[in-house]
Amino acid sequence: MSQRRRRSLALLTSGVLALPLLTGCGAGDDEGGPAAAGPDIATTARDKVADGGVLRWAVDALPETLNTFQADADATTTRIAAAVLPQLFVLDAKGRPVANPDYLEKAEVVEREPKQVVLYKLNQQAVWSDGREIGAPDFVAQWRALNGKDSAFWTARNAGYERIEKIERGKTDLEVKVTFAKPYADWRSLFSPLYPKQVTATPDAFNEGARGALKVTAGPFGLGTIDKKTGTAALTRNPRWWGQPAKLDTLVLTAVPRAERPAALAAGKLDLAEIDRSGADRIALAHRDAKQGGAGAGGAGAGGAPAHGPAASMTAAQATMSWAVAFGADEEKAEAEKETRKKHAESVTRYAAEQEALRRFTIRKSLEPAYTQLAMNGATGPLADERVRRAVARALNRKELAEIVLKPLGLPAKPVGSHLALAGQRAYADNSDALGGQDTQAAQALLADAGWRRGGKITEPAGAKAGPESAPQDDSKTPSGPGTGNDGLYIVGQDDERNGDHGGTHGALPEGVQYGPDGEIVDADAFAPDAPGAARNRPSPVLAPAPFAARQEAFLRAQAAAAGSVDDGKDGKDGEAAEPADPAKGTAPPAKQATRTSGAMLAKDGKALNLRFVLPAGPGSEALRSVGERIAQMLRKVGVNTEIKKVADESFFKDHIASGQYDLALYSWPATAYPATDARPIFAKPEPAADGSLLVEQNYTRVGTDHIDQLFDQAAGELDEEQSRELMRKADARIWAAAGSVPLYQRPELVAVKPALANAGAFGLGAPRFQDIGWKKPPTAKNKKQ
Repeated sequence: MSQRRRRSLALLTSGVLALPLLTGCGAGDDEGGPAAAGPDIATTARDKVADGGVLRWAVDALPETLNTFQADADATTTRIAAAVLPQLFVLDAKGRPVANPDYLEKAEVVEREPKQVVLYKLNQQAVWSDGREIGAPDFVAQWRALNGKDSAFWTARNAGYERIEKIERGKTDLEVKVTFAKPYADWRSLFSPLYPKQVTATPDAFNEGARGALKVTAGPFGLGTIDKKTGTAALTRNPRWWGQPAKLDTLVLTAVPRAERPAALAAGKLDLAEIDRSGADRIALAHRDAKQGGAGAGGAGAGGAPAHGPAASMTAAQATMSWAVAFGADEEKAEAEKETRKKHAESVTRYAAEQEALRRFTIRKSLEPAYTQLAMNGATGPLADERVRRAVARALNRKELAEIVLKPLGLPAKPVGSHLALAGQRAYADNSDALGGQDTQAAQALLADAGWRRGGKITEPAGAKAGPESAPQDDSKTPSGPGTGNDGLYIVGQDDERNGDHGGTHGALPEGVQYGPDGEIVDADAFAPDAPGAARNRPSPVLAPAPFAARQEAFLRAQAAAAGSVDDGKDGKDGEAAEPADPAKGTAPPAKQATRTSGAMLAKDGKALNLRFVLPAGPGSEALRSVGERIAQMLRKVGVNTEIKKVADESFFKDHIASGQYDLALYSWPATAYPATDARPIFAKPEPAADGSLLVEQNYTRVGTDHIDQLFDQAAGELDEEQSRELMRKADARIWAAAGSVPLYQRPELVAVKPALANAGAFGLGAPRFQDIGWKKPPTAKNKKQ
């Protein structure tokens, strides 16, 4: 969908208000209602923010490219671009696009017939860092690079640009006139960011010139040094910036894996970091211990250490046994135990010191522009029946599931009511009634209508274990990279617009994987068989879908074949003939079939209703496991059994979601301000390609309809904005009714910051206004007295 993994919060700036976030206004402002949670950024007027200083801001990895339109662009690419390049439209606190006055005086549709024409009137002070005015040549070069007509440009997405017919200079150099061959409702999504023509004019410049450097910029910051040895990228105040100057001298983006951030914060290496639930808990415990009178207060930790952390897991009996072994008669065991005790003591001391240092930080929290959903694979198995999918959905208490994750954090736990927008965005409307709320009787009636009955006969191979319950499977391996500390919630497709088919190795987490503030992996597409990290000259699965779709087709066919046969342990493998019987022993009698009933669970045609529920097994996935286990309990009440299978983080997406090897799964999608464009590939009806393969785009549930596709197409070409949004709401209602996925809750956003930092933290649906971020001025003597 939207890379947005990439349409991630754009730079929000205002030359009028000295505020870090813009507030949309005007007609339709109440449309979509209030945001579920506003930004938590310690909003401070610019005159109360000191000039100068350095901010060290954690990122998951340094970018492989600085070109956001390439397949291996990531969240750090987007953050840098937002600070150093023009963003013509940016997102306000409700996630709504608004014109950025630092670059635009006005942008509007000036003609609708015979063709759509958009006129951009640029800020007359807007210039590139080399002194050249921002103008039509930059628009033309970017359009030609991204319209998909020249394959020499290694582009990851061209949505919208392919609809442009021509771009020309207006009446003055400050006017740019864009004429569309086909109407395009999401025209505001274009040219943000806008690159200088030096980057986009030629394939060589586009493909390689902006991967490691941006020589020409036009934002409140310019790009300084990217140091891969120290893992830092420095952004420095732009002396040619015409708007309100940046408060900070330097913004240093520092690559720190999610699990290592609490230690990095404590060591003074970071000032601002998105963290997961475990990191937030550590900071909360540090403040609690401080209030109780010291690190050891509130519980008896060994040696006065906190009653949490490394010391908390050792009981008094274990400590006594360890001492006995360390000073026992067996010298070899004693030496090994002493070494273990030494390392344990060092970890306890280190943890206590870190906890004391973490008292200097506070947590700012909101809800991310992304929602977690229960996905149902509608391609094969019981869930291919829409009645079964609807029954599963109606068995869920979505409010309860949202509370499991959000209530302990003090965040609003209202279930998400739309697949295409979040509360606050104008396209948002709660269309869940198209499916219906939690209703056990309705769920049971749907299952009965589909032919599933309690107490049905089940026939399985001889020796099969009785009982409907299947033990959870754990195929996980210890994940490498920044998986530690995440709660295992995956965002698939935040980079969908990159659409890259760039195969690579899968033995470890790909470099540059982005983790969400609750430890969620927000770049699950990076685990795809064609994830960024390998040759960039391979075709995209969307722009050239056959290879990726063919693998998915093969998986689906293999799964269907396996479902249609029973392996009695005697058949040959891979089509080989079974080993002939020994004549001396006579012909073995056919295997007896064990017949049993499904009891309180459901069965049909001799088979129990069992659904494979795939969950990632990365460390720190407690919240996700809690949600998954609660879903399993809810389904069991209506007679549906789930087989929970925990898989390694690096295989969750590529081996299960993308390949269709699952029935149920939990992963997340990012929200977008442009659903007609960005959300279409997520819900597009899978179609067979010319070569017989299956093209699913990003629709990993494989559930879609022609009517939904038509509504998306109509909305994308409807220039009446209110009517376009209404078409999106109709599409969303149809998506709910098809029951391929069930939105559950908006993801939490947790950010550790020093209290003196102003205008930064948990931005929610909005975007940073980089020039307003800075350190609060110390209180004056007058203020101190007051």
